[in-house]
Amino acid sequence: MYVKVYEFHIQEDKMDEYFRIQEKACKIYKNYLDTETTYLQSHDDPTKWMEMTTYSSEEDYHKNIAIINENVEIQALFREFQALLLPENKLIKETDFTKVMGYEKNSF
Repeated sequence: MYVKVYEFHIQEDKMDEYFRIQEKACKIYKNYLDTETTYLQSHDDPTKWMEMTTYSSEEDYHKNIAIINENVEIQALFREFQALLLPENKLIKETDFTKVMGYEKNSF
């Protein structure tokens, strides 16, 4: 499985708007991709969030993400999301992973 991890800082009073945006964006993504997202909020810094989204394959992700990104509603939702970021830290860190299933000690 292919996994995208995003790390960012959301203004503390904007959580409801964040999840409203995420709900709408997820509906659009699910029209094109088999995807599941987990949201993590830091214990140490309540503005710090991570999103971990799994996709059935990297190939499937890359095949469909360009189509999704052309969607005008996704573009508008992304602009709304950017407005929720901390003014002093608008960085969105993005990292790619592979979900490893069934580790066996002698398989490496």
